[in-house]
Amino acid sequence: MHDETTTSYDPPRTPPDYLQLLVSGAPAEAFDGPTTPERVLALRLRAELEGRRRREAELTALIETAHDLAGLRDLDAVLRAIVQRARSLLGTEVAYLTLTDRERGDTYMRVTEGSVSARFQQLRLGMGEGLGGLVAQTARPYVTDDYFRDSRFQHTAPIDDGVREEGLVAILGVPLTLGGEVIGVIYAADRRARVFEREQIALLSSFAAHAAVAIDTTRLIAETRGALAALEATNETIERAGEVHDRLTALVLRGGGVDDVTAALSQVLGGRVEFTGPETATEAVERSARAGHAVRETAGEPHGPGADAGAGAPWVAAVAAGGELLGALVLHGQPRLDPVDQRTLERAAMVTSLLLLARRSAAEAEQRVRGELLDDLLDTPGRSPEVLWRRAARLGADLGAPHVVLAALGPADADADAPDVLDASDDAGAPESDGAARHGSGRGRLWAAASHLAATAHGLAAARDGGTVLLLPLPEGTDAGELARRAAAQLGAAVHGPVTVGASAVGTGPSGVPAAYAEARRCVDAMRLLGRGGEGGAAQDFGFLGVLLSDARDVGGFVERTLGPVLTYDRRRGTDLVDTLAAYFDSGMSPVRAKDLLHVHVNTVAQRLDRVAKLLGDDWQSPERVLEVQLALRLHRLSGAFTGGR
Repeated sequence: MHDETTTSYDPPRTPPDYLQLLVSGAPAEAFDGPTTPERVLALRLRAELEGRRRREAELTALIETAHDLAGLRDLDAVLRAIVQRARSLLGTEVAYLTLTDRERGDTYMRVTEGSVSARFQQLRLGMGEGLGGLVAQTARPYVTDDYFRDSRFQHTAPIDDGVREEGLVAILGVPLTLGGEVIGVIYAADRRARVFEREQIALLSSFAAHAAVAIDTTRLIAETRGALAALEATNETIERAGEVHDRLTALVLRGGGVDDVTAALSQVLGGRVEFTGPETATEAVERSARAGHAVRETAGEPHGPGADAGAGAPWVAAVAAGGELLGALVLHGQPRLDPVDQRTLERAAMVTSLLLLARRSAAEAEQRVRGELLDDLLDTPGRSPEVLWRRAARLGADLGAPHVVLAALGPADADADAPDVLDASDDAGAPESDGAARHGSGRGRLWAAASHLAATAHGLAAARDGGTVLLLPLPEGTDAGELARRAAAQLGAAVHGPVTVGASAVGTGPSGVPAAYAEARRCVDAMRLLGRGGEGGAAQDFGFLGVLLSDARDVGGFVERTLGPVLTYDRRRGTDLVDTLAAYFDSGMSPVRAKDLLHVHVNTVAQRLDRVAKLLGDDWQSPERVLEVQLALRLHRLSGAFTGGR
């Protein structure tokens, strides 16, 4: 008998079409397969697309929420909508809202969504008791991954029993504040361990700001309706404020910008409204607070109706999100401003913060994508050029056009190659904005400025070796050195300090990017060694030293830059000025000895040297120029272009 063994034949599987999978939004399992560069890239792109979709969904939900809340006029409906939206935004199992009881000095459960415990739904929290009591007491966001193991707040039996019966583990609470007063707390919670990311904390904080305004608007409308007959004029003012709020919300939905908000606000308030950035916003807010012209969010309750404190002082509303000051809206030309118009200015600041957060989110996503592409160009030169070209085209960058690689170092980057580390120590427990931490350092500001420059110039930028690297298209009529000098000036102005920029030779295509970056770095190092920090330059700007710095070893270019006018003159007129120069240097720069080598009269030598001075400049015999001219003559002779003739 013979044992027969049967084997099955598995034909090789065709690699999946990753691009088609990305377009169709296939799940992660569909990308299973051998680890190839294409699969790794596809997974990275899928993760980036998922992140973008998630951020877009969050911002869209936030905008829709602001619009929906603006249309509600019943307090219960507003509170229910707030809790439902909070649960939807963060994807938690439970969301709830407590309101502050001014008379009893505590906070009580008002609305819940997803709750199953009657005891939990009837809780009251004293100031400092439980996580919510701590949020209400400090007016700061707090988050716990495990409620019963957290010792930062006071645990009480009634609160712990209610939380235990509800089964909650991870809880995030952010305050609902108006004019520096906490009117309540909004929570998102899960019945399992969960880490709430900083972006989620900032998102819920921004939502809470809109929710507080919606609650306040609803209460204000309710109070106004009670005295409608006697206060018809006041009712018209309130309606105008509501219309302004709806108008500003519509601006967001139409994709308007900060300029649109200030223009609409100027028309409504009858003054000139301008937006100032975070650099000057703090000072503006402090000045307006001293004058009594800081609206609710910046200096507490305003003075009485028609407050007039500090003639000529502008009214200022801080534009903030998640504890980060993004700027301020400044109203000029209105010494008196009634409370409703102050609220209008405040609401406009809220809308402006939403616009700025949306713009920052989109810009940071694009910066990351541009940086990842440039990293791939630098680190994986063997990657498929077609894939790189397609990725660049989607970002508006043309790798086939002439481009230059720039290396940029700021004053704090020369001796510090370690990446920035976010400061995680927050004594007050307030979440820190990720973007603020990134952009607060010198390197963070340089990276932000370089990314902006790359985006506006249709190029690429990435953080590298303690500084930044840029790949920029070369504008027509500009050389690499001029492009580097422009970049050094722009980046230096953006970071308020000297930035040294070195440029590579002009190149095309993706394959030469790593070598071009190495050349640009050598240029930066040379400039620092030569005491030219804070400037921009390319290898061609360094004379014969540039020949050493350049990977291309552009000998012909160096000779042409140094002796070009003389060579052209000889070719056109049939003269021998180059031979005269060679003889002049060979004879120790003596016209008398040079005449013997050339077999001409000494006056002829003098006349020829005068012609050389007119062609090369009067400083051609300075020590620096003499060295370059002699080197160029020798290289010209070695290249076979030297004709002899002595």
